[in-house]
Order: sequence, then structure tokens, then C-alpha cells
Amino acid sequence: MSTNEPATSMRADAATAARPTASHDPHHGRRWLALGVILIAQMMLLLDATIVNVALPSVQADLGFSDAARGWVVTAYLLAFGSLLLLGGRLADAFGRKSMFVTGLIGFAIASALAGAAPNISTLITARAFQGGFAAIMAPAALSLITVIFTDLKELNRAFAIFGAVAGSSSAVGLMLGGLLTDYAGWRWTMYVNIVFAVVGVIGSLALLHNTADGDRPKLSMPSTVLGSAALFGLVFGASRAETAGWGSTITLVSLIAGGVLLIGFLVLQRFDRNPLVPLRVLADRNRGAAYLTLFLGQAGVFVLFLFLTYYFQGTLGYSPLMTGVAFLPMMLTIIVIATLTQNVLVKHLTLRVIIPGGLLIGGTGAALLAQTGIHSPYAAWVLPGLILAGVGIGSAIVSAVAVGQLGIAPRDAGTAGAVNNVFQQLGPALGIAVVSTVVATATSHYLGAHGSTAALSATMHGYSVGFWWAAGAFWAGAVLSVALIRSGTRLHHEADQPEPLDEFVGGII
Repeated sequence: MSTNEPATSMRADAATAARPTASHDPHHGRRWLALGVILIAQMMLLLDATIVNVALPSVQADLGFSDAARGWVVTAYLLAFGSLLLLGGRLADAFGRKSMFVTGLIGFAIASALAGAAPNISTLITARAFQGGFAAIMAPAALSLITVIFTDLKELNRAFAIFGAVAGSSSAVGLMLGGLLTDYAGWRWTMYVNIVFAVVGVIGSLALLHNTADGDRPKLSMPSTVLGSAALFGLVFGASRAETAGWGSTITLVSLIAGGVLLIGFLVLQRFDRNPLVPLRVLADRNRGAAYLTLFLGQAGVFVLFLFLTYYFQGTLGYSPLMTGVAFLPMMLTIIVIATLTQNVLVKHLTLRVIIPGGLLIGGTGAALLAQTGIHSPYAAWVLPGLILAGVGIGSAIVSAVAVGQLGIAPRDAGTAGAVNNVFQQLGPALGIAVVSTVVATATSHYLGAHGSTAALSATMHGYSVGFWWAAGAFWAGAVLSVALIRSGTRLHHEADQPEPLDEFVGGII
């Protein structure tokens, strides 16, 4: 057993000392039902992103807008969501997690109704921006509610396992649901369906959730709020523009450089601000830092895989959106099984310094295997094993990283930690897809230049392969950083008399 274990356990004990006991916790008796309500809202957010992407061609045909405007249907949401997440997290800490959660649900439903009824592209883009803003209020509140509702750390592990399994499987469900709604009900129902989720979520929230009474609720700082939001806006906008305008364009460079400079200024300000938007104590812990970097790199790899696999299934193999969702199902089922196994079994025998890097190594191996696929590769022989290995990595490493990002956090900072968690999960895919899309386009162009225009399909497949290798690299880079940063002996929970037969053996290897 590592000599650092007692210190790690003491830190966990100190952090959980402020948690309400079961007898004083108003959520305790119906905590699993409360988790169900949170999952409904989270599923709504995750389904929405995939459904909209599937429906975009039909939306464009109906409203008659340009390809350039089409990108803003996605970008408007991402800009509002990414830039307002830190504010949303602090609002949950300051004004109550239930209050902000319900506000986010209601606002998201109204914005979805506006988007579904949009008569033109301007209205649709505006509605999507409002959706992103209310999502930024709701998402941090959801994570922080889980953190404060489950006072027993073993149950908290299970709750995060369920949360991660639902999050991981929502993309495939979104593909299938988006295809069904677009084909049989019309694209407007891809927006209206959010209202159903939101109504159920609001009713459940009013019945089951409570605003916990934190005695030292933080106040909001206007300078920190403006600076932090502007920094994230610059980074997300720059990454979005890089996909369409290129990395060398003036607007891309100015946005990214300004976002980076503002982010540095924001972090400096947090040290001196009496009411910081993100207290540095949230970021200073090595384990949480490792978790956030894992989420940044791991989610970048995941979304790159999703993007180019979707292109491969639909563009190369000719799958429909519905069949594409079915093709992803083995990965999603693997995520559900592995997330449950990890949080209920593996955490009892292995430390997080083993689980997270190990999962990322396996996920990277899956991405590398997908890089070997060709135009005529059998799905069962090449694609399926890669999907399953990637699912193992997501279900173990990334789900665990979400939990570690909230580990040891004081209740007054739970919303902020949830926001930071979400920020890294958003910035990773935004920057990762922008970078890898550019690399893939260059690789495809070079292949065409070397082999001629008759090799267009092979060139496209070569580009996909390059993209999968970059996804593998993101997973493996996360593995290296996490094993270097996570403290030896760190666990999601620990019992003094619990046997640990595998810890020293596996820990010694890594």
C-alpha cells in the first residue's frame, strides 16, 4: 500500500466532513429518484446535440439558408454554452442548485419551442443561443446536485457510474431518435421533443429536489464573471472559426490569442478577487487537475471518433442515420457495462492512478484499431473490436474522471466544480475537432495530389485513418498526464479493513 494513502484518505475525510448526514439530508430517502430526474435533464442536453446534427440537412432544405449559416446553428449553441458555464456554476452555488436546475429546464424548454417554430434561420440561431445559455445554467447544477445528494461515497460512485453510462449512451440514442423524428415526424419535432423531457424534469424537480442550506453561499464578482466568460467565448469562437475559415485566418488567430490572454488574466484575478468566480482551491488539487486534463484530452478523442465514424458509416458505407445509431450501439452498451463494473467493483481493488491511465490506454488502442479500417473492411472483424475497446476506455477512464473532478470538493464550491468539469469537456471536443479536422483535410488533399482524382474514395478513407490516429494520440497523452499527476493511493472511497490484493501489483507496473 502506498505511503501517500493516509494523506489521501485524510483529505477525503476532511472534504466529506462538511457533507450533511443522512438524517439531516432532505434528499436521502428519495435520492435515487432524484438522480433519475437529474438524468432526464442530462439526457435531454446530450440528445439535443446529436439530434440537431442529424436534422440539419432537413432544416436547411426547409428554411432555405446557406451552408455558412448552417454552421451557426451549432456554433451559436456552443458559444453560449461554453462561455456561460462558469457563471452558471457559481449561480448554482450562490442561489441554490434546485432553483438554477429548474430555471435551466424551463428556459431550455421555451428556447426549444421557439427553435421548433422558427420561420427563418435568424430565429433558429437566436433560439439555439438561448438553449446554450440555459444549458450552461442547468449542466453544472446537475453535477453539483449529485455531489451533495449522495453523502455516502460508495453510493456517490454508483451514481456517477449511472450518470456516465447514460451520458455515454445518449449519442447513439440521439442518432436513432433524430433519424426517426426527422424521417417520420419532421425536423421541428427534434426541437419539440425537448419540451417533453423538460416538463418531466420540472415536475420531478419540484417534488424531489431541495435547495440545501449552505451557510456561506458565495457572492458574484462582476469583473471575474465578465473576464471569465469573455475568455471562454474567445477560445470556443476561435476553435469554431478554425474549422471553416482555417487556422491562419485573422479572426481565428485574434479570437484564440485574445481568449488565451484573457484566460491568463482571469486566473490571476481569481487570486485577488474577494469573490472569485472560480476559487483557485478548486483547480489547485493535483487529482482534480488530472481529471480535468483527462476530460479535455479524452473527450477530444471521443468526439473525433464519433465525428469520423459517423462520416465513415454514412458517407463510405451508406448507412442511414438510424443504422448509424445501431452501428454505435456496441460501444454504448460497453460503456454502460464497464462504467458500472468500474464504479462498483474495480474501485474496491484498484486506485485511480491505475484505472484512469489504464482505461485511456485501452481506449487509444481501440482508436488505433479503427485506424486500420478500409473501404471494404467487415464491420464485425475491424470496426466492432475498435468500438468495444474505445467503449472500455470511455466507461472506465472518462466516467471516473468526471467523478474525480468533483472529489473532495466543499459543498459551497460544488456548482463551480461542476462548471469547470463541463468547461473541460466542452473545450476538448471544440479544439480537438478543429485541429483534427484541419489535419484530416490536409492529409486527404496530399493523398489526392499523390494518387490523382480517381483515388477520391481512398483519399477520404486515408483522412479518416489519420483522424483515428489523432484520437488515439489524445487518449494516450491523457494516460501519460494522468499517471504523472494523480496521487498514488487515490481512491473514490476507502475502508481501512478493505483488502486490496491488486493495488501493489498493478500500481507497480504503472
